[in-house]
Amino acid sequence: MSNVLVTGGAGYIGSHACKALGLAGFTPVTFDNLVTGWRDAVKFGPFERGDLMDRSRLDEVFAEYKPVAVMHFAALSQVGESMSKPGIYWQNNVLGSLNLIEAAVAAHCTNFVFSSTCATYGDHDNVVLDEDSAQLPINAYGASKRAIEDMLRDFEAAHGLRHVIFRYFNVAGADPDGEVGEYHQPETHLIPLMLDAIDGKRDALTIFGTDYDTPDGTCIRDYVHVCDLVNAHVLGLKWLVDDRGSRVFNLGTGTGFSVREVVDHSQSVTNRQVPIKEGARRAGDCTKLVSGSSRAMSELGWQPERSTLQQMITDAWRWHQTGHYSR
Repeated sequence: MSNVLVTGGAGYIGSHACKALGLAGFTPVTFDNLVTGWRDAVKFGPFERGDLMDRSRLDEVFAEYKPVAVMHFAALSQVGESMSKPGIYWQNNVLGSLNLIEAAVAAHCTNFVFSSTCATYGDHDNVVLDEDSAQLPINAYGASKRAIEDMLRDFEAAHGLRHVIFRYFNVAGADPDGEVGEYHQPETHLIPLMLDAIDGKRDALTIFGTDYDTPDGTCIRDYVHVCDLVNAHVLGLKWLVDDRGSRVFNLGTGTGFSVREVVDHSQSVTNRQVPIKEGARRAGDCTKLVSGSSRAMSELGWQPERSTLQQMITDAWRWHQTGHYSR
C-alpha cells in the first residue's frame, strides 16, 4: 500500500481521514504532537510523534515512510483565541506549515492535500460562497490559512508541488461505527458543547450573540458531516495521484443553520431540553458563512451523503454517550 503522511491524524478530522484512507487502500501515517490530539484516536496506521516546528523530525519521517502524499490537518483553530493570541497562530499554523512543505519538497513528495477553511473569506452576508469569492479574513485563524494557501501556490510555481485545497467551516458528526469521534479538551465546538449541556456536564450552552442580522438573531453556519468531509479529501488525493493538477474546492451543503436552529434539532434528536445562556458576541465571528460545493460535486464526484443536521447530531450524540479518549 502507498503511505500518506497525515499531520494532525490524532485529532478529530484527521483521525476520520485516517480511517477513510485505510478503506481506500492507503496506509495513513499519523504525525501529531498530541497537544490537542489523542493517542487513542490513532487506530488505522503507524503513529509518529512530532511537531511541525521540528524540521529534522519531519525529515526522519519522510525518509522512513516515503509517502506518496501529505494530508495536512494539523493547526490551531479557535477563532476567539486567534483574536487574542495571533502570534501563536502565525507561528504554529504558518511557520509549521512552511517546515512541512519544505520537508515534503526535499523528499520529492509533491502531492499535498490541505485542510483550509471558509474563514479565509471573512464576512460575506447573504451570499453562498464559491471558490472565487474574495478572501478577506477577519481573524488570525482565517488569515493564517489563507497565507498557507498562498505558500502552496508559490511552491508549486518554484518546485512543482501539486495541491488540492479544501475550504470548509463547521464540521460535525462522528464515525457511525463509533471507532473515532469528536473530543476536544477544552471543547469549543457548538454541537458537543450543546450535548454536554444536555447531559449535565456543563450548566448551560452559551449563545454568543443574539443580535446578528439573521431571522432569529444568532449567527448562521453551513455544517458538513465529518465522514463526508474526509471522503472528499480521499477524492482530492486521488485527483492528485491521477495528475489532474492543483485545485481549490469548497465543501458544504449550501444550506446554513442558525445556532438556535441547531439547538432545536438537538432537542428533537435527544428528546431533552438544552439549557441556554445568552452572551455577547465574540470577536472575529462572522454573521453568516454558507459554502457552495458545486465544483467538488461536478469535478470530484463528491456527494455529502450524511450531512443533514439530523444525521450529524444523531451520530454526534451516539459518540457523545459512548466514546472518549484519554491521554
